[in-house]
Amino acid sequence: MAQTLEDKQYLLRFNCDTESHLIIKNHDVCATSCPGKDCTIFCPAEVYKWEGDRMFVGYEGCHECGSCRIGCPHDNIEWHYPKGGHGIVFRLA
Repeated sequence: MAQTLEDKQYLLRFNCDTESHLIIKNHDVCATSCPGKDCTIFCPAEVYKWEGDRMFVGYEGCHECGSCRIGCPHDNIEWHYPKGGHGIVFRLA
């Protein structure tokens, strides 16, 4: 039986940093100018969650695909690669 995308996502391993590499530049933009909350839809890892009147970023599970760099219609997400040795683990040695 073929695995779904969601099944495969649970196989990923992460070496999490204590500091986020994903930053919402201005939370007011999310609250007032973005009715669709697009980042909660296009992120395959579901890193972005809208709760109440604030966007929360669960950077620990980021797949580093970069979709948020280009997907935010307001260019309100600052994205950097995690510091060396952190982030998604592509090869286990």
